[in-house]
Amino acid sequence: MNQLYQMYVEELSSVCYRYVPDENDAKDVLQNSFIKIFTSVTTMDYRSEKAFKGWMMKIVANEALSFLKNRKKMLFVEQDIGQEEEEQQEDPDLEQISSDELHRLISELPAGYRMVVNLYVFEDYSHRQIAELLSISERTSASQFYYAKRLLARKIKELTKDKR
Repeated sequence: MNQLYQMYVEELSSVCYRYVPDENDAKDVLQNSFIKIFTSVTTMDYRSEKAFKGWMMKIVANEALSFLKNRKKMLFVEQDIGQEEEEQQEDPDLEQISSDELHRLISELPAGYRMVVNLYVFEDYSHRQIAELLSISERTSASQFYYAKRLLARKIKELTKDKR
């Protein structure tokens, strides 16, 4: 168990912090995740290290979502994306910021935005899957993602402007 923990703690911590930015809460979620991993590892059908790591990451993500649902009320507001807002905005230059800075900016997003971004981008869920998982509509998931991208783009532009 110690060897498994040492091999994957950093990667699984990263998954945890994407959803739960508070350090103490994230540590609790990570601990509960490892307990679930250790108690169910014998039932896991091992196919490859990549599949095994994916299985563990899914446990951490689900544990984080469960924590957020139980402890913090999530507010998802469905917003209509107007025509003027659909116009293409210039994408920010991601090469000018580090992955740590991007992670920090994502962790600063409102909880609903952050959850949808993490599920859609990092966990590769569809808006339909996100809607089912979070008990929201597909349209709400899509609008949360849209506004999260806009907010992130604005924050990235501000950060790169400050660096100049």
